[in-house]
Amino acid sequence: MKMVIPKSFVLALLILFHPGGKAARADGSRDQAWEILRVNLNEKSADKRAQAVRALGLLPGNSRALQYAEKAAADEKPEVRVAAATALAQLHGKESAAMLRKMLSDAEPSVVLAAAGALVPSKDPDAYEAYYEFLTGERKTGRGMIADQMKTLKDPKKMAEMGFTQGIGLIPYAGIGYSVFEMLRADDVSPIRAAAARSLANDPDPESGKALVMAVADKSWLVKTAALEAIARRADPALRDAIVSAMTDDNISVRCTAAAAVIRLSTKDGTPQKKP
Repeated sequence: MKMVIPKSFVLALLILFHPGGKAARADGSRDQAWEILRVNLNEKSADKRAQAVRALGLLPGNSRALQYAEKAAADEKPEVRVAAATALAQLHGKESAAMLRKMLSDAEPSVVLAAAGALVPSKDPDAYEAYYEFLTGERKTGRGMIADQMKTLKDPKKMAEMGFTQGIGLIPYAGIGYSVFEMLRADDVSPIRAAAARSLANDPDPESGKALVMAVADKSWLVKTAALEAIARRADPALRDAIVSAMTDDNISVRCTAAAAVIRLSTKDGTPQKKP
């Protein structure tokens, strides 16, 4: 009996073993990564949108990421705008500073704080004025905060939430959302390990790179996210293929960070970058 081999199977084998097959697969993973970010940037859930926007900050100099972040700066939800301010500071676009200054007039104090924090490294006078306002309740020009802003500053719970979303304390990065606060309080180890993972981003020792790849399989999504962020910042293309599978993780933060890391470690045609 003659065996009939499906054409799709033959095509898959040709792609797999063709000299250009690896590049085709790499290009596919890059396209998949952008699709993951695109889908989550358009989610109904504000938390999911914020996670995707935060991940865009791993792509400095990328015009597509900058376009997405600029759009997020006008999102209806403050947590998304906070993430956008953080991302804009990292993307270094020509109009980023102007957009951040505009965000200093946001009605939501957490957004103002995020924008000010993003502008402080450049010693922007507008950022210092925003911090002055948080300290005194008034602008240097004499114009005070609006009623809702003052109400927030007098609410301890709201202030704790705002500090949490800005990454104050043990949390290794901003914008992960106050909704996980209780979970993190019950787990004193993960935040510390996540902070340690992030600290390895600039360690040139290859063993640290291996340790970060292993951490991508950790039980804690916080540790996995921090490890993926560190891998992206290490800019070692040899680590890219080891993190592609993380783009299918159950956790939205892990998926989006993995997607951004894959993009950052790829060239425009999807192949791994040459190691700097």
